[in-house]
Amino acid sequence: MTRYVMVVDLRRCVGCQTCTAACKVTNATMPGVQWRRVVDMEVGTFPDVQRVFTPVGCQHCSDPPCMEVCPSTATGKRADGIVTIDYDLCIGCSYCMVACPYEARYKVDKPVWAFGDTPTEVEKRRYDPRMIGVAQKCTFCVDTIDDGVSKGLTPGVDPDATPACVNSCISGAMQFGDIEDPDSNVSKLLRENSHFRMHEEQGTNPGFYYLWDGARP
Repeated sequence: MTRYVMVVDLRRCVGCQTCTAACKVTNATMPGVQWRRVVDMEVGTFPDVQRVFTPVGCQHCSDPPCMEVCPSTATGKRADGIVTIDYDLCIGCSYCMVACPYEARYKVDKPVWAFGDTPTEVEKRRYDPRMIGVAQKCTFCVDTIDDGVSKGLTPGVDPDATPACVNSCISGAMQFGDIEDPDSNVSKLLRENSHFRMHEEQGTNPGFYYLWDGARP
């Protein structure tokens, strides 16, 4: 079996937002929509405080509450752990947006362009009317993964089979791979480092791990 997960080393993330920009360019998301965003937090007690930059987005849970509440079966989970949305089935009810504990889903009710009422040439080419009025979120760049795997490439190792945010990370803080493979990059990182997952207590079993020493930020 395969389960793809993301691992982020919070000790390395510099908050540059390059992953956010790479995600927007790759997926042509509209203004105000950030499938990958970086939260800037301050942790500690004065005067011993520090900033921690935390990339967030869809956690691709093993038990996704968004899927459980979806009345149209638009939200699904693949055998490799990637949580998907079928835009042709989604009815835009927003139940999944309410159910998601990670605030990772978005809905755009009408086209919004970066520079006013007229789309740029790139926006014209990338515009997908199926994504208006429905739920949308990070897909782990599933098209890139599937295309790469079909060519014999390894997600998380070969850039042409790896999510754009990971490829763009200037500090190497973001890693991607198959947690079911004990020899994968992500499995080694999790064995060798302290880590946590967001809202584990809710039983979602998220596929997004954070490396961090000491108390959880």
